[in-house]
Amino acid sequence: MMSTFLELPEAPFFDAPAFAAEALSSWPSLAAVLDHTLLKPDATRDQVVQLCHEAAQYHFACAVTNPCWTSLASSVLSGTDVPVGVVVGFPLGASLTSTKRDEAEALIRLGARELDMVVNIGMVKAAEYDAVERDVRAVAQIAHEGGAALKVILETCLLTTQEKLHTATLCLAAGVDFLKTSTGFSTGGATVEDVRLLRGVAGGGAGVKAAGGIRTLADARSMLEAGASRVGSSASVKIIRELGAP
Repeated sequence: MMSTFLELPEAPFFDAPAFAAEALSSWPSLAAVLDHTLLKPDATRDQVVQLCHEAAQYHFACAVTNPCWTSLASSVLSGTDVPVGVVVGFPLGASLTSTKRDEAEALIRLGARELDMVVNIGMVKAAEYDAVERDVRAVAQIAHEGGAALKVILETCLLTTQEKLHTATLCLAAGVDFLKTSTGFSTGGATVEDVRLLRGVAGGGAGVKAAGGIRTLADARSMLEAGASRVGSSASVKIIRELGAP
């Protein structure tokens, strides 16, 4: 068990107001920081194809699907500038580390370029931080060796402030590219307070992704102004249409 915070080098400053102003300056700029997402359990092949077509049409940051659709999404998005994102250990985070590693490796082979992995929440709650760090580091290694980015979902609605701070710190030490708030499948989603907290830990050294319950332009604006550099939503098209997208 780890009883103290990990020491990290001081990260560069992240200018949240400037980033938010740029992202909100036009609908294409906003689309470029939105992960267009379809993770519901009853999602069909046709719906995944539609998701990918919308992602390519509007140039979203990423199209995020469940693992079984990775090959399909990669095929539809081939030749576009939109990467395929896939969830790992989703939505509970309670898979074996070896299972998460194997899943990440298989998804990268199938074309995934961004992985959204759920932290082992039970181990966080039990303060088994060494095991949590090993779990995250193992998947980060696979992701980076395969040329993929890793976002780690903390499921902040289930954690205390101390647990959020400690888990975010060890995730950064393990080499993640983004700290992410939520799966959208638990008791709550992204909050302004949690985004601010994660940005405070990350500084300018990693991204912060807000996800869960973000359905309107006002929601996206509040998350960006709080320090998010990526926003995940299943309502991405609706959001950019509020800013003038056709």
